[in-house]
Amino acid sequence: MAFFALSRHQPLVLLSATDLAQAYERLGDENRHLQHAVRSHAVIDQAIGAVVVLGQLAPEEAWRALRDVSQRTNTKLRTVAEHVLAYAQGGPLPEAERSELGRAITRYRPVTPGQ
Repeated sequence: MAFFALSRHQPLVLLSATDLAQAYERLGDENRHLQHAVRSHAVIDQAIGAVVVLGQLAPEEAWRALRDVSQRTNTKLRTVAEHVLAYAQGGPLPEAERSELGRAITRYRPVTPGQ
């Protein structure tokens, strides 16, 4: 059985079994990376929601606060998001992240008249 690949640059290319196996492996890797990215994005979105509630911030400011904590503690954003979600559910938050989150919330919280 012959397999063919179509592209803009080469309209019809005969693929060997090796080429087909390599393409299959590459697509599998790409699929795993995309699934990881989607899961990471969901965790970060949930953490943004938690910071919105905890810090009384708008979603954009909550995103900035999480990003700041990540950068200032040299911790991956997904890891910070996981820690914040655990904290929102009553778990501990590492001290460095807790103090940076407090500072970030203060930085991004809107100032209301009379404060």
